[in-house]
Amino acid sequence: MNNNLVTTHTKTFAEFFAGIGLMRLGLEQAGWNIKFANDIDAKKEKLYRHHFQDEKNHFVLNDIHNLSGADIPSVTLATASFPCTDLSLAGKRAGLQGRQSSAFWGFVNVLNEMGTRCPPLILLENVEGFLTSNKGDDFKKALLSLNKLGYAVDAFVIDASRFVPQSRVRLFIIGKKRSYSQGVNDRQISFYQSEIRTQRLASFILQNPDIDWDIRDLPPLPKRSTSLDEIIEDMSDASKNWWSEERVQYFLNQTFERHFNIIETALGADKFSYFTAFRRVRQGRSMAEIRSDGIAGCLRTPKGGSARQILVKVGKGKIKVRFFSPRECARLMGADNFKITGTLNEALFGFGDAVCVPVVTWIALHYLEPALKEINNCQKVYEYRTANASV
Repeated sequence: MNNNLVTTHTKTFAEFFAGIGLMRLGLEQAGWNIKFANDIDAKKEKLYRHHFQDEKNHFVLNDIHNLSGADIPSVTLATASFPCTDLSLAGKRAGLQGRQSSAFWGFVNVLNEMGTRCPPLILLENVEGFLTSNKGDDFKKALLSLNKLGYAVDAFVIDASRFVPQSRVRLFIIGKKRSYSQGVNDRQISFYQSEIRTQRLASFILQNPDIDWDIRDLPPLPKRSTSLDEIIEDMSDASKNWWSEERVQYFLNQTFERHFNIIETALGADKFSYFTAFRRVRQGRSMAEIRSDGIAGCLRTPKGGSARQILVKVGKGKIKVRFFSPRECARLMGADNFKITGTLNEALFGFGDAVCVPVVTWIALHYLEPALKEINNCQKVYEYRTANASV
């Protein structure tokens, strides 16, 4: 073990690719303290600063490739929600060599430059498509690069719908300094297939024994307690946010027949039902796909006309349609009390490109907390043995 390790690691973290700060919100709810934040987007920085209004100016607006490890304070945890654009199944899948997702290597370089001050824990978040990008080569290269920095790694998948009424499947990677790691032990890797380690992920672990793994058992995920109708803003029928009758009719004409039947059935009910919809191009036509399971689809960044999610309110002989509001997007991300500012698109982009707050809190409580205790206990044992060896 390294003589430069501090006696006790406290719950401090540096937040890379901070966005509007939802990773921070999740960690702070578990008692962690921010020491550094970084992002390249000035519009996200504006939303971040408006909400947190920190006395200490720890947010650094810069490209991560321009950061130096010497400028990063010593912390226990570093987080990185690096760009998913080149890894997503919806993109061109250029992978870790793509213009945006290659920012991962900037993060690795910063950790490398920190040297002996490199944090004992790291937490990365990205889309599930990272697992299959370039037939799994990108994922493997990323994990091996973390191994090279001295981290044993773990990975798991969580759908935010276990916490909030939004389907948002994300892949999480945790790195723990090898000095404190227990490894995979002698258990069969196949035992790790579970609700958070899919068959595909478990197979990847099995097929890549050359990666230094440190896999932790986790408790069952919670059952969601909120429904879609609970996050909807109370908006009067006269609000300009609701679409005109002509626009609603155009939308209904774009709806698949089987989806239109769902709307038609709900129309005669004596209560309102809430559905969500995205526009998708099918066989050269723009079509509206309705989701009626009480869960919103995954929030996206509003880069194109089809990316904004649509809310459909049906019942009592009425059909009302509009886009989700920024406040509703905040609630779908578990950031109910976030102080929203900026333009509509800036707010929607910020929430669509963020992490789900209660998911992060759950990881902090059930993974990071036990790992931190192990790290500190390991450090105490090391110091005890060192002290007694010198007697």
